[in-house]
Amino acid sequence: MNRKWQLSKYLVFDFLSAVASWTVFHHYWQNAVESGNNPVVANEIHVPYRIGLIIVPLFWLFLYYLSGYYRDVFRKSRLSELGQTVSITFLGTLLLFIILQFLPPRSGYRPALPPFLSLMAYHFVFTYIPRAVITTMNTHRVHRGEIGFNTLIIGSSNKAIDIYREIMSQPRGSGNKFVGFVSLNHQTKHLMGTALPHLGNLESIGSTIQEKNVEEVLIAIETSEHDMINRILNKLIDTRVVVKAIPSMYDILTGRVRMSSILGTPLISVSQNLMPVWQANLKSLVDYSVALFALVVSLPITLFLVIGIKLTSRGPIFYSHERIGRYGKPFVIYKFRSMYNQAEQNGPELSSRSDGRITPFGRFMRKSRLDEIPNFLNVLKGDMSLVGPRPERKYFIDRIVEQAPHYLHLLKVKPGITSWGQVKFGYAENVEQMIERLKYDLIYLDNMSLYVDLKIIIYTVMTIIKRKGI
Repeated sequence: MNRKWQLSKYLVFDFLSAVASWTVFHHYWQNAVESGNNPVVANEIHVPYRIGLIIVPLFWLFLYYLSGYYRDVFRKSRLSELGQTVSITFLGTLLLFIILQFLPPRSGYRPALPPFLSLMAYHFVFTYIPRAVITTMNTHRVHRGEIGFNTLIIGSSNKAIDIYREIMSQPRGSGNKFVGFVSLNHQTKHLMGTALPHLGNLESIGSTIQEKNVEEVLIAIETSEHDMINRILNKLIDTRVVVKAIPSMYDILTGRVRMSSILGTPLISVSQNLMPVWQANLKSLVDYSVALFALVVSLPITLFLVIGIKLTSRGPIFYSHERIGRYGKPFVIYKFRSMYNQAEQNGPELSSRSDGRITPFGRFMRKSRLDEIPNFLNVLKGDMSLVGPRPERKYFIDRIVEQAPHYLHLLKVKPGITSWGQVKFGYAENVEQMIERLKYDLIYLDNMSLYVDLKIIIYTVMTIIKRKGI
């Protein structure tokens, strides 16, 4: 099951489809111009056509990327794919209609509704037919069991064995390849043991998922075990698996169960997406663009800070250490050194407003948060975002989790240069304040959007201008 190969099929055919539809559109327009005795000659409209052969297909691929079409090539619904292709084709054609209005008159491309309706029709037909063929072939391979997703069951009693048998008895395969089950207790004998191998308990589920290359987790626990749900989800936060659960009658009556397959087993999908896919992709694009721009524009300031650090204290210019990022993955964060060298030789310690370890020049940098300019390098590396909960060291995370286990939910997203917690609360000087700040970051997770990110960035800029940093 080669995902890159399957993805390349969609990318190549989408590109070629865009080229074909643009070519047919051009000839349609050229014939319409010539039939109307327009003085614009064919040679004069070849230049924008040739440029469009590259730019227009890349424009379409960009729209498909934003929509999340390329995110999961083996779990596509053909009906959803049809609707998505129609909507993106309409949106893309409308944008092209607007963009081409700004071309010079000699280009030959002037606003006219009929040609653009024809472009929309051509593009849809040329794009959807190859997609439908590729997706149908993949779907049939899933149903035949040629393509599958390693699946782990959490649960070991009656519900676990019932859901396993139900899925395995379906007339068409669901794509689940069960590798085993994990239990919620330390017993050695389980009812589920007659069907699948026992792969340990909940405490070791992270290593089990990694060792078995698990892609889906199915929660099948008894009603008496429902108090374990939060603990189970906390254990799965630092993984990238698809999580599904058996619905209760309450879930069915309140409409939480969404049917994704007529013949499939009804399950609740526990979504890990905190933002719409298009917003999440656009957020990443903005992160990289702004980070690159900020690093270039801040070069004079960076040069000034480098000289200031070297002249005012001994030691390296940059300060780096390990912090915990998305899914619990460690990464090295970069900052301009604002403390005296070897300030943490006695172990990790949080800073405070009266911290004697901060150099005079470091205090100047911190007030305007200029010491965090190198964080943009972390954004370009993909470790951080412009906006997100501030990353912490494992030393402090372990102490926070002892009192507030829900802190682990922050690991669902990339950490940020600035955050809602930092805007509302500021820097924390101890673990108790870190826990108090936590509620603001959790509120951010529940309200993530590009609009909220923009508000946080504006408040952060105001903080920098007013020099209200630590």
